[in-house]
Amino acid sequence: MGSGPNGLAAAVAIAREGFSVTVLEAAGCIGGGTRTAELTLPGVLHDVCSAVHPLGAASPFLRSLPLEDHGLRWRWADVDLAHPLDDGRVGVMRRSLDETAQGLGPDGDAWRRLFGPAARGFDALAGELLRPVQHIPRHPVTMARFGWRAVQPATLVARRLRTDPARALFGGVAAHVMSPLDRPTSAAAGCTLVAAGHHAGWPVAAGGSRSITDALASLLHRHGGRIETGVRVTSLRQLPPSRVTLLDVAPQALVGIAGDRLPGRVRAQLSRWRYGPAAYKVDLAVEGGVPWSAEACRRAGTVHLGGTFEEIVHTEREVHRGRMPERPFVLVAQQYLADPRRSAGNVHPVWAYAHVPHGYPGDATEAILAQFERFAPGVRERIVARHVRTPREFETYNANYVGGDISTGANDPWQLLVRPRLGFDPYATGIPGVFLCSAATPPGGGVHGMCGANAARSALRVLRPGSRLGF
Repeated sequence: MGSGPNGLAAAVAIAREGFSVTVLEAAGCIGGGTRTAELTLPGVLHDVCSAVHPLGAASPFLRSLPLEDHGLRWRWADVDLAHPLDDGRVGVMRRSLDETAQGLGPDGDAWRRLFGPAARGFDALAGELLRPVQHIPRHPVTMARFGWRAVQPATLVARRLRTDPARALFGGVAAHVMSPLDRPTSAAAGCTLVAAGHHAGWPVAAGGSRSITDALASLLHRHGGRIETGVRVTSLRQLPPSRVTLLDVAPQALVGIAGDRLPGRVRAQLSRWRYGPAAYKVDLAVEGGVPWSAEACRRAGTVHLGGTFEEIVHTEREVHRGRMPERPFVLVAQQYLADPRRSAGNVHPVWAYAHVPHGYPGDATEAILAQFERFAPGVRERIVARHVRTPREFETYNANYVGGDISTGANDPWQLLVRPRLGFDPYATGIPGVFLCSAATPPGGGVHGMCGANAARSALRVLRPGSRLGF
């Protein structure tokens, strides 16, 4: 149930083992968080939610599939990530670890020491990180070295960097966790995404993020699977008879759908699931592109607008406390630099969202545009159209995004380590044959398909005891 990347990954994993699979999707089209649409002007393609995919390109499961045969192509901008500062300096991350280190000057050696080992061993590391925490590591030394740093607060890791550009560059990546950066485990997202970036880059999918789920759907059809759209399920009783059922839904939705069939202790645990800060998104159609002051930003697929590391720490703490900052942390994607087909002539799509408090009811549009103007004076004059999606509209668009939380759950230390509840199998629901496969399960948010693929492992123990998935 659900045709986002996790739902389709689970479907493909089971269908390719020879089982009959049907996917039910409530919306009129597939994709979940990986849809692409003409949100502003005809011919200008905007990613509706997810945009840049370092973990998609590095995902053990997605890499095990022949998705290129089904139309998926990754594309890279010249610069993977840029983080401008007010004084004109800019932190720049490229796929090349050496080029990145050289650009960071005095912090180059520290950057290599912090992220080089994980980047070089990311193939092995990804198989460990993108699984439940409670497993026996196949690469214990690699995992221990990485884990020691990942469980630290991002503020502690940042102390190993001395210059503002390097510290801000790491802080912006760490802020993807959408949690206070002085908390334990808040370094995990930053360490993972930097290592993934130096391993596989921060690519986009040619034609838009929808190409990822289009390729998965095509592969599913090749294996005999079916997809039905426009089918909204509110109770397990609505579902056709099946040996297993996998639900790509948020924990609170599972509680409602399962009803009295859910064991009381499981219901109690899932009902305590906490949601985190929200996303407030603004898509822009910009004539001639954004006039960034820093040249590196003009060539960057992703730009982080947050100022210094200390400013990011303050901003994320305020958002977590439910206060809207004057200068929110804004994530910007310029996918057209790697994939020019998304533009219409000289009008280019620019994707942006800010971290705002959970369920934020106000208008953050001007605060986001002010962050653009801060580092790209004159950008307002180039905007020819825009589209806004508030936290409430995010939840309407995708019921998993409760209160605008696009991570499907707060990434606090407990929920990072134990999600969605304490148990031997995090995908099991306590109902025989029924499993949860959404981003609320390990390893969490991101377009990597691993929540679905891991849940499929659990389901296959029911369908074919002793079977092992090859990824």
